[in-house]
Amino acid sequence: MKFERWVALFSLLSFLLIWEILSDFKLISTLFFPAPSTILVTFWEMLVGGKIIPNLAVSLGRVVVGVVVGLVPGVILGLAMGWSKRVREIFDPFIAATNPIPKLAIFPLIMIIFGIGEASKIVAIAITTFFPMLINSMAGVRQLNPVFFEVAQNYGATRWNTFMRVVLPGSMPMIVAGFRISFSLAFIITIAVELLTANTGLGVLIWFSWETLQTENLYATLLVISVVGYLINFGLAKLSYYLTPWYFRSKKDVN
Repeated sequence: MKFERWVALFSLLSFLLIWEILSDFKLISTLFFPAPSTILVTFWEMLVGGKIIPNLAVSLGRVVVGVVVGLVPGVILGLAMGWSKRVREIFDPFIAATNPIPKLAIFPLIMIIFGIGEASKIVAIAITTFFPMLINSMAGVRQLNPVFFEVAQNYGATRWNTFMRVVLPGSMPMIVAGFRISFSLAFIITIAVELLTANTGLGVLIWFSWETLQTENLYATLLVISVVGYLINFGLAKLSYYLTPWYFRSKKDVN
């Protein structure tokens, strides 16, 4: 383990130890800041009691479906905008105007159009995923050296061959980076929409814990979200390495 990781682990353990001591000696409010040991016990009870796994499965299911629905059009339109100036000029004003709008701000409108069921939640997650995938895909194409296209043209490559051999692999590192960003944002927006309107999911556990002032349950749910978020990010980092090994090798050579 690298020295930096040992430092990070030591800092985390020190923080938890101080928190535990302050809570045990009632130096901080245990209602708002229950001891870490209490949170761990509560987490185990919720896990064994069947509260965490079903709600976690529902939340992750929404994330996956929403990401897929938003990812496909985002990548396709992003590659098209990066490759074609005409397509970019048509869609860029619309993207520039709609991207800054907070996605939760339009969630009431989404519910009016798609209802209060699962469809509105999936659409909100998909919209959140769509924009970073589009922007990263477009940036991935536009950062390619024009020499690559000239070489492909000189060798008589068709547009399809140019896309498959130049555009797609050249922009893949940015697409993968956009996927990591999109997945993290999708997880965040999923919890948010579950807080607003849902019967199941991790967001519902948080909201119910707040309503009943069971803060240890709230912290236990936040612990689940943190661990799952870390595992997702770690897994996507490994996936990005296997999908674009040439990119990471070039970075290693430069460093």
